[in-house]
Amino acid sequence: MGRWLLLGALASAPLASLQAAEAESCKTVRMGLVSWTDVIATSAIAKHLLEELGYEVKQTTASQQIIMAGIRDKRLDIYLGYWQPLMTPVVQPFLDAGQATQLPQPSLRDARTTLAVPTYLYDKGLKSFSDIARFQKSLGGKIYGLEAGVGSNQIIKQMIADDKFGLKDFRLIESGEIGIVSTLKRAVAREDDVVFFGWTPHPMNVNFDISFLSGSEDVFAPNDGKATVSTLTAPNYKTQCPNVQRLLENLTFTAEEESEMMIPIMDRAPAEQVAAQWLAKHPQRRDTWLQGVTRVDGTPLR
Repeated sequence: MGRWLLLGALASAPLASLQAAEAESCKTVRMGLVSWTDVIATSAIAKHLLEELGYEVKQTTASQQIIMAGIRDKRLDIYLGYWQPLMTPVVQPFLDAGQATQLPQPSLRDARTTLAVPTYLYDKGLKSFSDIARFQKSLGGKIYGLEAGVGSNQIIKQMIADDKFGLKDFRLIESGEIGIVSTLKRAVAREDDVVFFGWTPHPMNVNFDISFLSGSEDVFAPNDGKATVSTLTAPNYKTQCPNVQRLLENLTFTAEEESEMMIPIMDRAPAEQVAAQWLAKHPQRRDTWLQGVTRVDGTPLR
């Protein structure tokens, strides 16, 4: 009997080694990151929890296109910032080709992306997309957008090219998140007119009195810009690294939670410090996110 047990153990040894090697490949999680404060905040939460579980996390900050190429080529494992439908033109080809995988449930459901103005301008009559052209002179014919290459800029450029809402004489100013906030701050201080790409969650909704425009005819998304955010992984990541996958599936946020995290980050507090403090302040959320998750070596948390 002992002989047969020994032979069985020897026969299973190669399989055990293979499983161990596969788990070893999951110990370093390679995370894509864009320079958007909401993605920085949620990625910092994920990084903190993964490191608490014993994983090493390497973050790469790049454009959407480079991150998607990294996921396709398996140089990156995860990305927590797939805004839908805003980024759909960039991401969908990778999903259709099986070069990336989208988690089944969004990590954020109550997001919004559309054009916005200071409320004092809204009160002057710029309330919808069809009103923008009437304010061309005071707006300087400018619409402020994010950095070059993002999906929202493509949409704005197409609106201008198609003369949608009479915008043919406008031009897009590609400036990035920090540029938009700086422009908004200057405009509000002088009560200048400005129209810009806005979204929630973001501290701009707390720090400034702004209003989102209606009547977009679903150019950004149905219901005047309603949006969700999802997590993407490399192909077959769920099979290869099920424990990390389980954590990612648990990680859901509300716009209020993300805004709370984003405010100190916008004030230049280190994202990892903000994540640690937020988790300490909200232990029940930490427990929810770690439900069914083990340490990297497979041992339970408790």
